[in-house]
Amino acid sequence: MTRSALVIGGTGPTGPSVVAGLLERDFDVAILHGGHHEVDLPLRVRHIHTDPHWPDTLRDAIGSARFDLVVAQYGRLAVTAEVFAGRTERLIAIGGAHGSLAHEDDARWGPLGRPAMVGEREEHLQRNPSRDSLGVKMAAAEIALFDAHQIGAFEATLLAYPVVYGPRQVAPHEWCIVRRLLDGRRRIVVADGGIRLESRLYTEHAVHAVMLTVDHREAAAGRKFVVTDDHVFTMRQRIAFVASRLGVDVELVDMPYALATPCHPYWRHGPDHRLRSNATIRQQLGYTDTTPMPEALGTTVDWLVEHPPVLGGAEEARLGDPFDYAREDDLLERWDEMRQRIPADATPFRSTHAYRHPRRRDERWHPRGAD
Repeated sequence: MTRSALVIGGTGPTGPSVVAGLLERDFDVAILHGGHHEVDLPLRVRHIHTDPHWPDTLRDAIGSARFDLVVAQYGRLAVTAEVFAGRTERLIAIGGAHGSLAHEDDARWGPLGRPAMVGEREEHLQRNPSRDSLGVKMAAAEIALFDAHQIGAFEATLLAYPVVYGPRQVAPHEWCIVRRLLDGRRRIVVADGGIRLESRLYTEHAVHAVMLTVDHREAAAGRKFVVTDDHVFTMRQRIAFVASRLGVDVELVDMPYALATPCHPYWRHGPDHRLRSNATIRQQLGYTDTTPMPEALGTTVDWLVEHPPVLGGAEEARLGDPFDYAREDDLLERWDEMRQRIPADATPFRSTHAYRHPRRRDERWHPRGAD
């Protein structure tokens, strides 16, 4: 018997591949989206056009239809869980890896605050609307999803994504670097040495996670999985890779984050690391990256070169990057002048070794390399 599946948001960066994966598994697939843009999909895929953010528009659009599986990649999770309670056997929902987490100094994290790498077993959800009202709503939606699972409204799985990169992104963050290099910029401002680390997820890896969830029903039921690329690289490494991919030499000009405003759109959420572990989905569903990082990031860069966003258009507006080169040049000039006025440290730090490495018997510890 043919199983039915509904993909909410089936025309985005991952939607067509999710649809293709479901078709390969013999699902009868429909997609539900706003109808603002279309993509090439097989003719047998039915389209439902509505705004999925509201209970009334979503209910009106699906009518009395029931589905064996709903993959919700767009809209509001709380609304989706409410509307599809009793209308589907399984609901696989896509959420955020960081947005629902409690703020950095929430007492539940302990005296050191929120760790740079938040483990899935130790996460605390936001509950203080004065600190983050959207985070509170996201946390409440997660709770509502699994409450519905507990009472048997459907089998729920939540896949929590960090920032997703790859072709066809609505906010392509690599464009902050690619455009500058295409525009002839050869000095790029970075913050704090460019060592910031951020968990990310390539589009093909997101699709792989969805398909693993579809295929492992029992193991996925009632679970939240954080989905990230296996490997994390610094901002400096990623920028250097983009420049190499474009065949140009670039100087990374390091400043404190507070001064390095041109890089803030690429850093996005501030100077701190934003890391999540993907250990649970690796252990429970067998997830691993399907595309090496150089290929994933290289494909992303190539796509942006071949399909550049409209200058000043919607994608750049979502990035919040003004590409104000006159202001950047003024900042760089003032930074260069300030550095020239600061004398070099006459007594630079000299590394020492904590353990004895004696050259002769009974020799006491001394700094490695000292006379």
